[in-house]
Amino acid sequence: MLIRYGKNSKGRLIKQAKVYTLDEHGISRQKLDHDALKVTDRLRSAGFQAYIVGGAVRDLLIGKVPKDYDIATDAYPSRVRKIFRNSRIIGKRFRLVHVYFPQDKILEVATFRSLEGGDGDNVYGSIDEDARRRDFTLNALYYSPREEQIIDYHDGVRDIRTRKLRSVIPLNITFKEDPVRMLRAIKYSVMTEASIPWRLGSAIKKEAHLLADCSVSRMSEEIFKILQSGYSEAILKRAEELKALEHLIPHIYDSLNNGGPGRSYRKRFYREIQKLDQYIKKEGEEKKRGKMLFFLTRTFLMETKSLHEETESQYSDTVNAIKEYLRPMIAPNRDVMDAVKLFFKQNNWKIPRKRPPFKSAAQPRNKSPKAGNKPVGARRSTPANR
Repeated sequence: MLIRYGKNSKGRLIKQAKVYTLDEHGISRQKLDHDALKVTDRLRSAGFQAYIVGGAVRDLLIGKVPKDYDIATDAYPSRVRKIFRNSRIIGKRFRLVHVYFPQDKILEVATFRSLEGGDGDNVYGSIDEDARRRDFTLNALYYSPREEQIIDYHDGVRDIRTRKLRSVIPLNITFKEDPVRMLRAIKYSVMTEASIPWRLGSAIKKEAHLLADCSVSRMSEEIFKILQSGYSEAILKRAEELKALEHLIPHIYDSLNNGGPGRSYRKRFYREIQKLDQYIKKEGEEKKRGKMLFFLTRTFLMETKSLHEETESQYSDTVNAIKEYLRPMIAPNRDVMDAVKLFFKQNNWKIPRKRPPFKSAAQPRNKSPKAGNKPVGARRSTPANR
């Protein structure tokens, strides 16, 4: 193992990070996405630093194939844009660059963030500052494809190997800064089979109510990520244990805890979520969000007998019932209608040819969506927190 050194304010050498070589981590260039290598190589050839970061490095270390690749660099967004003609700058709160490839593939390039700037400030810094802005240690890893080395500032490699989830940012700050990190903590713990230490779990329970203040678009995106993970049953159960589900999708929480005698509703609900996970893990089939919503809401629809009456408004009533059930989440009308069509087909009910009018999308309980948030269905999220 190598050690990366820096200097403190007095000019003295200090240990900054551990550097793992190929023999120690086992991730060669050949295991990486070809387009991600193109991006990092071109940035390096232009004289900049370039690393694969976050979830991709985490997944490679635990033997999974990454779904997304994110790149961190010291090049400013405007410079990255000039290097890649197939790109555009996005975001206002923090500017990023999306590099586009065939088949709707997007690679996200983010400039190192400074400790001086908040989440909404375009203040750039060094790699060591950027590492201190990451959410959890298992996401604070930087892989250099050219040297085939992992730079680890917070013992993230050790935490991945010992299956322990640790926050980089102090627990009395991190969830107040960004409540969505609680959902990511739950999701990462399940997907990496990592334990949640008592202090971290207690902090989530204490701060879970802050999820109600998050913007609708961000929460909706996170819910879809859970549904698309293939681990949604375990994630939802852990979210319930840690008092987060009641703020994530309140009606589902209420149904699970007040859904009739015994545990019949709970068993039927999680049986459908098991089917969802099987559907997601099945290879060779495009995963449609409408079908995900069908599995998520089917138990509720079966339980709501008023929706089984074949009336003129049955279709629109079912669409509106799903929207209300999922509040404050907002799912696109097309996805909700696809879920309803599956439900109607299953019951051999007639689907109207003409789309009826629907109620406007539900708004969050405590606040309106923030300006500048990404629309539901966007594929990407803030890289430093993924």
